[in-house]
Amino acid sequence: MKPKQLQTIPNQPETTLEDRITGALVGAAVGDALGGPVEGYSPDQILERHGGRVHGIVGPWNGDDWRTARPIAPYHKGDGHVTDDTLMTHALIRVYAKVRDHLDAYAIADHLVPDLMTNPRWIPELEAEALPLHRLFLAEKWLVARLHYGHADPREAGVGNIVNCGAAMYMAPVGLVNAANPAGAYAEALDIASAHQSSYGREAAAVFAAAVAAACVPGANPDSVVAACLALAKDGTRTAIERVCEVASRYSDFESALVPLREAVAPYDTVGPDYRSPSLDARRPSRTRAIEELPVALGMLVLSGGDSRHAVLGSVNYGRDCDSIATMAGAVAGALGSPVPQDWSKTVSEASRLDLWEPATTLTEVTRELFERDIRRRRTHEAAFTEIGGMRCSG
Repeated sequence: MKPKQLQTIPNQPETTLEDRITGALVGAAVGDALGGPVEGYSPDQILERHGGRVHGIVGPWNGDDWRTARPIAPYHKGDGHVTDDTLMTHALIRVYAKVRDHLDAYAIADHLVPDLMTNPRWIPELEAEALPLHRLFLAEKWLVARLHYGHADPREAGVGNIVNCGAAMYMAPVGLVNAANPAGAYAEALDIASAHQSSYGREAAAVFAAAVAAACVPGANPDSVVAACLALAKDGTRTAIERVCEVASRYSDFESALVPLREAVAPYDTVGPDYRSPSLDARRPSRTRAIEELPVALGMLVLSGGDSRHAVLGSVNYGRDCDSIATMAGAVAGALGSPVPQDWSKTVSEASRLDLWEPATTLTEVTRELFERDIRRRRTHEAAFTEIGGMRCSG
């Protein structure tokens, strides 16, 4: 790929762990909120509806009729409201805050599912306090059906669910607690996502977590993030990322790249050309297919040079499942250190009635605790390995 430089502020100190975690989580929430009102539509439909491209926070697609207009009702998508992507991301952070260690599929069954079922929270799109479960779509309600009611083995509960981006969309915290360790993030997310997804849906969750972790490496840029993803990704997910990012490297503005990026990912996407009328093959397990969202998000990261605003706007105007695409692009760009536009984050926080910065503070504390615990575990292992004669002295 043609290298692009990450856009940074000159003469600024190295971005800290807290900066990266905050940037990733706030960037993800902002991308989610900007993409929500145009989710499911094509770039041409977005262009016609808004009289041009979306360049910031916009209102609901159907204006004041959002309460009854199908297929969106009763959700108030737009006006800076986050969607289930952010609600699930924050829910996963609460699990990390409770467990204060690396997570696995059992943590999802033991902690995430009860939280979704029993703790009412403010749901921006419903403009009401409700159980998070009531906001989730069926692919995410699957967690409750399989783990709480079905008593499935958490490590196998994702089998049988539709294969989509449902698990990938909230895996940014996994990449952040494994900051600068893409392989660790990949392995942890793969375990966590087994409770929710299978096949390329589970794979995408792991690769997205790896992308966020790779973005935290000092000196990282979009090309190094993509390289880390390709080193770990398997099957159709790997090929889709490679093809989409190769195409993205030829562009520096999202407008000219919208059609080429869709053409690049189309052979791997099962949904088909009409997002609201999925093909017969849609969301079925496969070793040769991939979700659309992650490759396109990485493509937008590449063509934007890692700039948060550009990557998010490209993702939003791509349409289709653009809230999740923009969530992923915003998370990785934020982890790279690209500033999230303050006017967006302030509006989203106020409109959604969510403190977008508190989860980042919490996750930063947990991440530091985990790193210290990992060091102690590693040293214990080294001592034991040395004692049994595993270490060889160099001559």
